[in-house]
Amino acid sequence: MQNADDLITFSKTVGESDVYLFAGITGDLSPVHVDAEFMKRASPFGERIAHGVLLLGYTSAASTIAADRLQARHGWKSMVSLGYDGVRFVAPVRIGDTITVRYRIAGKDDARQRTTSEFEVVNQRGETVVVGRHVMKWFA
Repeated sequence: MQNADDLITFSKTVGESDVYLFAGITGDLSPVHVDAEFMKRASPFGERIAHGVLLLGYTSAASTIAADRLQARHGWKSMVSLGYDGVRFVAPVRIGDTITVRYRIAGKDDARQRTTSEFEVVNQRGETVVVGRHVMKWFA
C-alpha cells in the first residue's frame, strides 16, 4: 500500500478572517477566539487562538487530496469520512501562524473497504499543534 503518494501536505496561514468566519458559521464565539482584550487579561497565551476544530478542518483538505489519489490509483468511485480518532490539540495556533498538515495513509483494510491515515499539524516553527487518525470508507 505504501508509496510516495501516501504522504500529503497542505499548508495555510491562519488569518483573522478564517477565525471570525469559522466563529460565525459555528456559533463558537468564545472570547478565546474573538476577544483580544480578554486574552491579554485572562489567558496565558496573551492573544487570540484559532479554534481546534478549524485546524482539524484543514486536515480535511489533505484527506480530499488523498481520496483523489486513492480513487485514481484503485479505480474506486468515491470515498467518505467515517471519522477521526485520537485527536489531540497539543499547542495553540495564533492568528498569523502558518500551519502544515502532514497526512499519511497508514493502512488499507480491503475486507471493510477502509483506509486509515495518521496526521500531524505543525506550525511554522515545526511545533506539533494537532495530531490524530482518520478513517475513510471507499466505494468500488
